[in-house]
Amino acid sequence: MTIQLMTDGGADIPKRIAEAMDIVTVPLYLHFKDQHYKAGETIDLKTFHQKIKDTDELPRSAAPSPNDFYDAYKRIESSKPIIMLSLSKGLSATYENARLAKNMLLEEEPDRKIEVINTKTASCGIGLLLHEAKVKIEEGFTYNQLVEHLHQLVEQTTTLFVLKTLENLIKGGRLDKVKGTIAKTLNIKVLMKASEEGTIEVADRVRGDKKSIRRFIEQIGEYTKDFEDKVISMTHCNAEDRAKHVLEEIRKKYPFKDAYVTEMGPLIATYAGEGGLVISFLKD
Repeated sequence: MTIQLMTDGGADIPKRIAEAMDIVTVPLYLHFKDQHYKAGETIDLKTFHQKIKDTDELPRSAAPSPNDFYDAYKRIESSKPIIMLSLSKGLSATYENARLAKNMLLEEEPDRKIEVINTKTASCGIGLLLHEAKVKIEEGFTYNQLVEHLHQLVEQTTTLFVLKTLENLIKGGRLDKVKGTIAKTLNIKVLMKASEEGTIEVADRVRGDKKSIRRFIEQIGEYTKDFEDKVISMTHCNAEDRAKHVLEEIRKKYPFKDAYVTEMGPLIATYAGEGGLVISFLKD
């Protein structure tokens, strides 16, 4: 490829895209009480989920450092322009660290081309943007054209979440224990979305799993009416069968051109919990 695409551990990349492209991923860090890991390098997803079960502990996550990004940039051939699609600035220091590393490298090699894009999303949202970048590179877009196009797509990317359990939000201190206990007793399911600023906010609360999935699917039609030329991307937290069933229901209702499904990485899985689903698509 004439352009090097990069991302970080906040992205979940579908297998088809990963196999077709040489995407460089800078991993994030996971800190358990007894051990520290580089996600995807020193701990895989199966071990990650098992460790949470065994220890009843959620890890703390940390962004890659500026030096991690600097080292990754340095490994790319200097004549090759880089586009770094970063986890939302509203969720992590990742974007700022990627920018700091860019400035460090440009001080040494001012002729290098590096664009760091705040995707304002995560997980399959970044996966969707990587898909769109792949399509445009194959169509012959120049570096500058692709940079401009991706900045536009960031504003169109819609990312929606549905949680099957509130357990991880309570454990992670993102939801008051009393409120969490009441919500669990009432079988309340939480629907969330990425805001325009790239933070995560509650979109709806629904009682019961089936109703929450119906509402999850219904929301798609509130963002777009044009599906035939669009792709939908989905990630799941250790729930492949659930994801495939929900995606089947989505595609019955909305005729998306194509769909990707992949497992959620540790960053989002830490808060989503077992059975959590995320979808991303481009709004009208």
